[in-house]
Amino acid sequence: KATGGTRGAVLTRRGITLRVLLRDGLLEPARGVLSIYYLGKKFVGDLGVDGTITWQETGQVFNSPSAWATHCKRLVNPAKKSGCGWASVRYKGQKLDQYKAAWLRKHQPNAPPAEEVALCSPQSLASEGEEEEMPEDEEEEVTREGRAPVLEPAATKKPEERSKKQQCKSLAEPAGTDHGPLGKRLESKPRVPVRYCTLGTRDSARNPQTLVELTSFVAINKFQPFNVAISSNVLLLLDFHSHLTRSEVVGYLGGRWDTNTQLLTVLRAFPCRTRLGDAETASAVEEEVNHHWGGPYYHGNPGMESKIAPFWVMPPPEQRPNDYGIPMDVEVAYIQDGFLTNDVLQEMTLLVEFYKGAPDLVKFQELWSQDQTYLDKLKGSLASRTPKDQSFTHILEQIYSLLKLSS
Repeated sequence: KATGGTRGAVLTRRGITLRVLLRDGLLEPARGVLSIYYLGKKFVGDLGVDGTITWQETGQVFNSPSAWATHCKRLVNPAKKSGCGWASVRYKGQKLDQYKAAWLRKHQPNAPPAEEVALCSPQSLASEGEEEEMPEDEEEEVTREGRAPVLEPAATKKPEERSKKQQCKSLAEPAGTDHGPLGKRLESKPRVPVRYCTLGTRDSARNPQTLVELTSFVAINKFQPFNVAISSNVLLLLDFHSHLTRSEVVGYLGGRWDTNTQLLTVLRAFPCRTRLGDAETASAVEEEVNHHWGGPYYHGNPGMESKIAPFWVMPPPEQRPNDYGIPMDVEVAYIQDGFLTNDVLQEMTLLVEFYKGAPDLVKFQELWSQDQTYLDKLKGSLASRTPKDQSFTHILEQIYSLLKLSS
């Protein structure tokens, strides 16, 4: 007979189900009280009076935390083998395994460790759908193995040594050149990107500008948990924006997320026609960004086309919430648009108007290389991003003419 109970059997941790916790008052049925956070995605569920879980997004019903967690995590990461539900699912923000431990302390204070106890009753509640769980250690692999080599300072890298993985830039690629916004050369100390495994837990004393090298999913034996596709019009607009100024540029990307296919399709770009930072620090920050992050005019780039390297910061594992996120190299599929849309043409015109006469506007009639002007460089970079319909070429030429006049 279990201490404090009347059922005639000692339950292991595996035998304790949501129905047990509901019956004994540790949990209460309600809508939206259950949640899962996994790789940046949040899932919300309802707890039923019978111990079942209803996923709010689809209405699907699951008989156990493990079943729900495994289903949700496989949507994000198809290679996921188990959900480890009691450690992953939270009830009102607290992990379910903590409620399970509380039940054991209350009802079986003298019980031996769970792994040493056998279920004595043939009517074990484990049959209610609570399967065995695999340890949730897959996320921990990121900090133990598969690191890319430490990068050298960007200033010392040879062109052939630089790769998409090493540039560590977001989709909205910052622009840059060897000069500050007013054409003044600023001295800056080269920064070496650090390995993620050396960061440790979050520290307020750490420099927030620390560069962290990218990690590939292959290096940690994982699959990219989602797919990304981006339209050529979006690439054309963000690349055009990056070429206009010697300062850093930013913007927003918008698109569509398909839950069934786990596909993020980027369909729109929204360039920010604004200045970053304050007057006292902007020039130093911009020079640092230009020097270390590269840009459309980075001289180590062997070709005219800009190198765009998307990355995603994967949230830390649930069992170590105070760790830093892990910067992951993201593979992207490119969609060739058939024509330039009016919103892209309008944004290009507005950008030219915004930077017209600015001291950090690129002088497009000047030479970028021995026999090519900055305008030639811009045209060469945008060539692969232009639509299939060549009838828009004359419109782009009109915009290029505006650029020459503006600079």
